Amino acid sequence: MGLIERALSLVFGGGRNALAETVEVFRENAEKGAAREVTLHQATLAQFGKEFRRDRRGWFDRLMDAVNRLPRPAMAMGTLGLFVAAMADPIWFAARMQGIALVPEPLWWLLGAIVSFYFGARHQAKGQAFRRELAQTVAQVPQVVDNLRRLDDMQAPDAPDPSAGAGDNPALEAWRREAA
Repeated sequence: MGLIERALSLVFGGGRNALAETVEVFRENAEKGAAREVTLHQATLAQFGKEFRRDRRGWFDRLMDAVNRLPRPAMAMGTLGLFVAAMADPIWFAARMQGIALVPEPLWWLLGAIVSFYFGARHQAKGQAFRRELAQTVAQVPQVVDNLRRLDDMQAPDAPDPSAGAGDNPALEAWRREAA
């Protein structure tokens, strides 16, 4: 018994399993792999949880967030409202525009600066994406011009009949003879 015990202690002795360690070089330990997978899954869920967590903020912070979302839609809807008002009641609209004519020039400069700073950041962020899209669109111009030229040629009264070149297609000629 002692000989077998010593031989087994060489392979499995000292709290180590030489056979399992050798196999793990070539094949992943399923139990340890599952533990790593669980750890990764938990870390991913924790990160998503932090990203979408709602902070407990006071009513004032929520109010300021709501107010910060208003200017762009208010300006767009207000401009459309001016067009509707000009069409619905031109006299009322003209009276309001006379009042705007009395606004001093420095106040217009101030309004321009405020609007420029407000929309400037958005313009800068969106500007690069727009330039890339514009470059792609401009690159398609020659093909579009060629396609338009072809379409114009198809509409021209002296354009050749597309079926006129069918003389080199014996099957089509036979079908036409049968149909006639």
